[in-house]
This record gives sequence, structure tokens and C-alpha cells, in this order.
Amino acid sequence: MSFKYTPNTLKKLEELYEEAHYIIRYEKGNFNSGYCILEERRVVVINKFFSIEGRINALVEILPSINVVESELSGEMLKWYKQLKAEPSFGADPSVQTQMDL
Repeated sequence: MSFKYTPNTLKKLEELYEEAHYIIRYEKGNFNSGYCILEERRVVVINKFFSIEGRINALVEILPSINVVESELSGEMLKWYKQLKAEPSFGADPSVQTQMDL
């Protein structure tokens, strides 16, 4: 599933996190990866200086590492979450080579 990097996509991702009972905060900080996850408080902090594309990429990158209870998601969000999970790159570390180039 590919999507466009638009404010609507960002809003939809934020709604997905909200339904998963996570709070997203955009703040200034020294994050090596551009974001920070506070597991105990269910808070995701993202660098506020990121562009829309950077924010979307960070949220998609974080999604596999958080605990999402699918039964708590609404119908539309559950469908979109499953489409995101079906992505071959979902949860994969981009720095790890999975196939050898011949």
C-alpha cells in the first residue's frame, strides 16, 4: 500500500494512534532517530521540526513497535492498519539487508 504524504494522511495516522490509546506530541528535542517512545505512558514524541513527510515516516516506522489491540480499532481504522501491516517493509529495519544483490 502506498500513500501520499499529505496532511490528511498524517491526520489519519494520528487518529490510528489515538484509537490505539497513544498520545502523539510534537516537541523539540535531541532524538537520534527523530522520535522517542515512552512505553509506560503510551506517549510518542516526534521532532516538531519534521516536515509532514518526516512525521508520517516516523509514525509508520514506530507503528510495528507499539502494542495495538486490533479489537479496539474502528472498522475503517482496522482495515487501514491491516493494509499497513501487509506492507513488505512493515516492521523491517531498513539498515538490515534482507536479500543479496546479484
